[in-house]
Amino acid sequence: MEKRQYFVNLATKEISQIPYGNNTSFTIEATGEEIFKLREKFDEVYHDEFGTFLRAHIPFLQYHEDPENQEYDQDLQEVMQMIYQLATPETRQAIQESGINISDK
Repeated sequence: MEKRQYFVNLATKEISQIPYGNNTSFTIEATGEEIFKLREKFDEVYHDEFGTFLRAHIPFLQYHEDPENQEYDQDLQEVMQMIYQLATPETRQAIQESGINISDK
């Protein structure tokens, strides 16, 4: 499959082939299948966010003892790993310089 250039905004969970506004946080090159997998992972993060929202209203539950937050953190790390693996050289360098802990799998 042919790889195409996409622009990813982590905050809005947006993946676009057209650069506009602030959607150019991360530039990646991916096949349609890879984009599908990234969108699925973004969906998981979205659902995790709802669980963490509900947990935030339980004041006696510690963050580090909460499975919803752990799942959110894990899924977000997986999203960043996918972005890093698909990143253009410039984006990969920017991620490395930002101090985000990503393994070079």
